Amino acid sequence: MPEPIEPGQLAIHDTAPIVEGSTARQSLRNSLEIAQLADELGFARYWAAELHGMRGVASCAPAVLAGMVASTTRRIRVGAGGVLLPYHSPLLVSEQFGTLEAIHPGRIDLAVGRGAGGPRAAQLAVSADRDDSAEGFLKQVERLRSHFRHEVTEHVRSVPGYDNEPQMWILGSSNESARLAAALGLPYAFGGFYNRDGTESVAETYRTEWSANVDCTPYLAAWVGVIAAETDEEAEFLAGSFRIKSVARKLWHKKMKLPDPHTAAERRPTDKNELQQFYQATDGFIIGSSARVRAELSEFKARTGADELLIRTPVYDHASKLRSIRLLASDAG
Repeated sequence: MPEPIEPGQLAIHDTAPIVEGSTARQSLRNSLEIAQLADELGFARYWAAELHGMRGVASCAPAVLAGMVASTTRRIRVGAGGVLLPYHSPLLVSEQFGTLEAIHPGRIDLAVGRGAGGPRAAQLAVSADRDDSAEGFLKQVERLRSHFRHEVTEHVRSVPGYDNEPQMWILGSSNESARLAAALGLPYAFGGFYNRDGTESVAETYRTEWSANVDCTPYLAAWVGVIAAETDEEAEFLAGSFRIKSVARKLWHKKMKLPDPHTAAERRPTDKNELQQFYQATDGFIIGSSARVRAELSEFKARTGADELLIRTPVYDHASKLRSIRLLASDAG
């Protein structure tokens, strides 16, 4: 039987969602409360996402949000999950996260990825000439690490970055990014939020190809969508918000912010094919009571060999989201 999940094996991945009827200001305030609760419960880390041009997402500036979180928490590790490096100058990223590490030594994480991070128009607005190829990304990662480790890189000083290197991670969702993390000897965060079943093969790739030339061991964090409640029925009800949002986007070609679950229940499709899509929207999730969720998280962790689980909880009501997170650290199950 798998070992029970401990709070220190869990982390929060936060997109600061702006739900129906809310604002970016309220969403970001909610994010601070979520991070403070995770700190209180003994979670390993809190990561802010980088997404652009999405009206339902307020986490666009992870360095800013990470700084606020680190200043209002005591011990939890804080960072970006992740910085989309092709959008940015490695020098600027080293200055931002070097500053954070200098102020909060030993608590800052920097996970870098090369995902899209938003619609095409937003990508162009952020950086029209970005290089998001695998080769270009590797060069950017190497340049970024150099800014932290060398006083001068390419005739430029990263003044707060030099000698203030945060914990670097590679963030990705493929065997290619897993190989890169292994080759560089870095922790790897697998973005399996929509692809939980793919975690095992990627984890195997990461560990098999781990570089023998580094003096540390591989470390894998795996994404998983989680909605916990007092009962299975309540958790299923809360999941309706994300399900209907997914159906609206994929089948009805309608964009919406995360709706109230009562509204979602009213809009729940009756057509057989649409209903199938409704439930498939959360195929990669773990949904249910505290005991059920904790048991499934333990089984998932044991099966994949993940060292840590990155939790994302797309729940409309802030109080329900806080309760879901709190239930993960309960003694139930």
